[in-house]
Amino acid sequence: VILLCFRRYLLMALTSCLFWNAIGLSAAMGSKPNILLFLADDLGIGDVGCYGNNTIRTPNIDGLAREGVKLTQHIATAPLCTPSRAAFLTGRYPIRSGMASSNRYRALQWNAGSGGLPANETTFARLLQQQGYTTGLIGKWHQGVNCDSFNDHCHHPLNHGFDYFYGMPFTLLNNCQENKPPELDVALQAKLWLYSQIITLAVLTLTAGKLTGLISIHWKIIACFTLVGGLFFISWYSSYGFVQYWNCILMRNHDVTEQPMRIERTASLMLKEAVSFIKRNRHGPFLLFVSFLHVHTPLFTTAKFIGKSHHGLYGDNVEEMDWMVGKILDSLDKEGLKNHTFTYFASDHGGHLEAQDGSGQLGGWNGIYKGGKGMGGWEGGIRVPGVFRWPGVLPAGTVIDEPTSLMDIYPTVVHLAGGILPQDRVIDGRNLMPLLQGRAQKSEHEFLFHYCGSYLHAVRWHQKDSGAIWKAHYVTPVFHPPGAGACYGKGICPCFGEGVTHHDPPLLFDLSRDPSEAKPLSADTEPLFDTVIKQIGRAVEEHHMTLTPVPEQLSLYNIMWKPWLQPCCGTFPFCWCDKEGDSTQSL
Repeated sequence: VILLCFRRYLLMALTSCLFWNAIGLSAAMGSKPNILLFLADDLGIGDVGCYGNNTIRTPNIDGLAREGVKLTQHIATAPLCTPSRAAFLTGRYPIRSGMASSNRYRALQWNAGSGGLPANETTFARLLQQQGYTTGLIGKWHQGVNCDSFNDHCHHPLNHGFDYFYGMPFTLLNNCQENKPPELDVALQAKLWLYSQIITLAVLTLTAGKLTGLISIHWKIIACFTLVGGLFFISWYSSYGFVQYWNCILMRNHDVTEQPMRIERTASLMLKEAVSFIKRNRHGPFLLFVSFLHVHTPLFTTAKFIGKSHHGLYGDNVEEMDWMVGKILDSLDKEGLKNHTFTYFASDHGGHLEAQDGSGQLGGWNGIYKGGKGMGGWEGGIRVPGVFRWPGVLPAGTVIDEPTSLMDIYPTVVHLAGGILPQDRVIDGRNLMPLLQGRAQKSEHEFLFHYCGSYLHAVRWHQKDSGAIWKAHYVTPVFHPPGAGACYGKGICPCFGEGVTHHDPPLLFDLSRDPSEAKPLSADTEPLFDTVIKQIGRAVEEHHMTLTPVPEQLSLYNIMWKPWLQPCCGTFPFCWCDKEGDSTQSL
């Protein structure tokens, strides 16, 4: 009798537990969650503790993975900032929106360029805004500002579904910090300086010859040379000579608040804004996209993190970013929102291998994967951290090895918000919730296409029945020096021209057996070689049939500096201000 009663009691207790767990899960899934998205800049997959780094301390990012889901094959759609972020925001390959370049400028170069994310592209922020979300972007944008005038804001975050924006409309550069070597278009600037010096020398020579009688020339000709040389110098120095003023600015919504920005306090301002946004919108639902300026060069790091890591300034910068992640997560806890917030952390592409200062490394580490930032095909340029947390909904401590994409965030958050995906365009991302919750075992992606600019460099085929993950490289960069694994001395590897090698037949790897892409397969070593190459070839043809011509946002005209488009907090060209004052406080 006692045993029977005990069994009955145990059964009732178990039933009750399952019932209340189901109620809790239903409540979490039934209401719209807050959505918090973290995106690092230039962070390598090997820089994070939960991905194998045991010398750089990232306890807060690691905590997200421990309490949630870690993706080991999370793929950026492009190996550079502007196109990768365009794909992240729209769920579409950047070539579909015109954000893929056919020239050597693969990212926006100026705040005063006319290119950017087209107004007819629908971001996830726009769709969530329509579902009643308050949407905010704190940090880096790098998707353009204006089209035709300095205040039309056609590419601005507020024109793409964000209710609030605070941050850089551009991206960090060495030019943003005093006594750092210039980073923007260094090779072109060197040529322009040379031409200016040649013109100056020619004018001085003609003048001296005229004065000494050695050269018979009219003063009008010398004056004409002087005028042309002066106009030439002004035409380029008015942009490249003031990069810190034109590009290194902070904005709140449409207003410029710092020009140039005071980089030493930017991290504190970003953190303060993120925490404030969560507090203001704690009654939700809200979408907060925290787009870090870390860990892009010049790696400005606040004093309390300098010298704290075992990897120099770069490691210090990573650890400061992780601390900021922790502070923002603490604010969720403080407002009681942890269990009602879908949180995501990733990087926009791989670490920048060529970023160096003498013998010191200023870029990230991509673990076992070949290549890095700028390389559209090799894994090191596109395989990034991908971590999710939603307590009570996503199983803690889960690791998923299936191929996923940054584009998948778009349909995933739209699904969570109860929205409907646009039906008038191709959406390349896939809803990740079935995979993250364990309701699906396989990724919905069969093929992923890896572009370098507008050039297709590689294709990944997830052969679901066999478990193989084939990857064919049609084009690869020529490393400098040979075998170095990067393009040292060039700053970044090119996508086309003499700096690449075309492969026919393509280089083929099975990433499930060779994730480092160390041993290319051949018809002699792989019986399925010809079958796989043909299947991938057919997929490429079908993919090309879905592409339609669109204006190229990164054309040479669109990326050039146009003074009439320059965001300015004064009257152009007198653009300088500091509206933040001493508003930063320790957080």
